[in-house]
Amino acid sequence: MPSVMLRKRDDGKLLFYVAKKDLEETIESLEFDAPEKWGGEVVLGDGSRYYFEPLSPAPKIPTTLQAKRL
Repeated sequence: MPSVMLRKRDDGKLLFYVAKKDLEETIESLEFDAPEKWGGEVVLGDGSRYYFEPLSPAPKIPTTLQAKRL
């Protein structure tokens, strides 16, 4: 499972970055996006999908998490 870095763009969208693959994409959808449950399946702008274990509470951004490619 790669470590991915998440940060916010100026327009408020989340950026997903995998250093070893030099991949930086905008997160288009997030399965759970509430303060009490955050994470799950993530769909990126290029169509690729990753999975984060749902977290409670939502992490402070920027952060680094482990993600599984689906």
